[in-house]
Amino acid sequence: MFITFEGIDFCGKSTQIELLKSYLVEKKKKVRVIREPGGTEISEKIRSILLDKENSKMFMETEFLLFSASRTQLVREKIKPYLDEGIYVISDRFHDSSTAYQGYGRGISIEVILSIHKFAIGNTIPDITFFIDIPVEVAEQRRREKLNEHLDRIENSDKDFYLKVRNGYLELAKRENRFRILNGTDNIANIHEKIINEIEKIEQR
Repeated sequence: MFITFEGIDFCGKSTQIELLKSYLVEKKKKVRVIREPGGTEISEKIRSILLDKENSKMFMETEFLLFSASRTQLVREKIKPYLDEGIYVISDRFHDSSTAYQGYGRGISIEVILSIHKFAIGNTIPDITFFIDIPVEVAEQRRREKLNEHLDRIENSDKDFYLKVRNGYLELAKRENRFRILNGTDNIANIHEKIINEIEKIEQR
């Protein structure tokens, strides 16, 4: 199964990914956790370019194409081979992030975004996508609790940008049946339980 987690920065994806991984391992499943951008030697090099605060002059088109290049490598080198072996793949972000961040957030044509997605990932679409939704104000509070020197180039974006990104995710959730919206301000254990329930529904099909 290919499972992805989405949301604006500081929504709590990493916590839920680790909980889900532990649950699946306990069930004797083979699991691989990957992240975007990154996950392969080449993709990690692209990640360092994308998130480096020194690269403030990066154009939004460059940003999107770099994300797509990293994703292409990850799909072909890791995701598809893992799925072919019957391994559960959990990804911290995938192509929906680019639709939300570079499409709705930056303003790149959604039509262009979707066209590049088709080229970059082909038919490697998640079986289920968990969108952990939090208000932008909550994200800002969590960001303030993190030391500024540890924020990457994209985490340093302003409130208006994150409002657009969140609205983009909500639009995607309306269009894509694989999306499940989770309240990111809920108790961690409650969120995890809802995720497990959704995973079990798919497994029982």
